[in-house]
Amino acid sequence: MNDKSAKQTNPSKSADGIERRVRADAQRSTEALLEAAKSVFATSGVDAPVREVAEKAGVGIGTVYRNFPKRSDLIAAVFRREVDACVAEAASLSEEHPPREALSRWLHRYTQFIATKKGLATALHSGDPAFETLPDYFRANFEPALASLLDEAATAREIHGDVAPYDLLRAIGNLSVATGEDGAAHTKRMVDLLIKGLRFGAPAA
Repeated sequence: MNDKSAKQTNPSKSADGIERRVRADAQRSTEALLEAAKSVFATSGVDAPVREVAEKAGVGIGTVYRNFPKRSDLIAAVFRREVDACVAEAASLSEEHPPREALSRWLHRYTQFIATKKGLATALHSGDPAFETLPDYFRANFEPALASLLDEAATAREIHGDVAPYDLLRAIGNLSVATGEDGAAHTKRMVDLLIKGLRFGAPAA
């Protein structure tokens, strides 16, 4: 093989590298959009102008619509992403903390997820097909994550063992409706009180 042949670049390999960079750039752009949308929805609700999301993400409004042709597509993507992040944190907390502390930390993390849902209840009942699978997606992911944390805490005899995950998720959802300047602080106090109640009736160690 002569020197000229040895220096030739494999066109296929070069094209693969370019394609990977393009995909990585597209993924970063999508993540920036979803993070911006989460922040905007938490403060202004899911009916906030799409332009506000684009400005916060630092992209043009056309980029938003190329990724999410309809507002409902963006809303659904944000909440699926937030469900996935919250569920993943349950496993991390379980590894890093004792059972009851992991449970407590995750329940407070769940209240943060609820805070991003401003206006979602109305959207879910709008009849838009993009939202049809969201309620099932929430339950199918949140219930097993919470059930695992509850089982670990009950096995460690730190709470009583007859708590239904869905009942607890609904209870915390109901406790998280407080508004006003002290809304978040009120929710934290009420969730702390609920967690203390889980300890009542726990078997003696």
